[in-house]
Amino acid sequence: MSLLQREVKRWDNGPQMVNGNRTRTVGLMRTVSRALVMSTVMCVALTLTSFAPAAATQALPDSLTHIENAQQVIVVTAPTWASTRGTLTAWERTSSGWRAVVNATPALLGSRGMAPAATRRQATGTTPAGTFAVTSAFGRRADPGAQLPYRQLTTWDAWPYNPTDPSTYNVFQDAKLSWDSYGRNVEHLWDFGMQYDYVAVLDYNLPPGPVTTDAKGIRRATQPANTSAGGGIFLHVSNGRTTAGCIAVSRKVMRTILRWLKPDAHPVIVVGPQDAITQM
Repeated sequence: MSLLQREVKRWDNGPQMVNGNRTRTVGLMRTVSRALVMSTVMCVALTLTSFAPAAATQALPDSLTHIENAQQVIVVTAPTWASTRGTLTAWERTSSGWRAVVNATPALLGSRGMAPAATRRQATGTTPAGTFAVTSAFGRRADPGAQLPYRQLTTWDAWPYNPTDPSTYNVFQDAKLSWDSYGRNVEHLWDFGMQYDYVAVLDYNLPPGPVTTDAKGIRRATQPANTSAGGGIFLHVSNGRTTAGCIAVSRKVMRTILRWLKPDAHPVIVVGPQDAITQM
């Protein structure tokens, strides 16, 4: 019981006062008590509001600089360059404007945040920031109904990015060969488990020219990628941890995205911090 409430009770139980003084005093004290209670409630509400997390800023595709003729746009933003957690949204252009296909959903980024694509380097644990085409898909699981070219993985499939072998750098491989000599500069795709159940390939540092297959079944780029920039940058299923440079979302969202993406819609993904996303 508050001090004022105790005083009101004391006055209620006390002797009658003359000339209505008691009645007026009790009324005044009750009014003050109610005012203090209301003031306390308002202070608590304001305090809770001040500590409530701000809603994530969602960048509409119209504000993005480099999407060109894309009809499908995935946007990944995070508070700062150093952020390892961000937000993914997906949009589709319609006759009446942009329609949200995937509402704001959590996305995990590189363990060391993001870096501009032009300066990003291999083995830095950063997710490249920029605008990239979404070119194809693969996964350990059967095709979920993807419209992009989709390949179901086997235990032989690999993705090398060995700087000493430029022609295979950032080129998917399915030859029945061992890539163990490449050490940490190759991904044995099957070994990534549920993370690679569903994967979309992003056009970050992919070789710019044709890819041919030699007599051993090794795919080789006629114009190699930049062997210092890294490769194997994907959108894939999250295992709850930050990545080596990819973007990871829930399995449900990943399936939705793969079933939605269409080659003739020229899909792109735009990645960057909130204060720079429009220029990525």
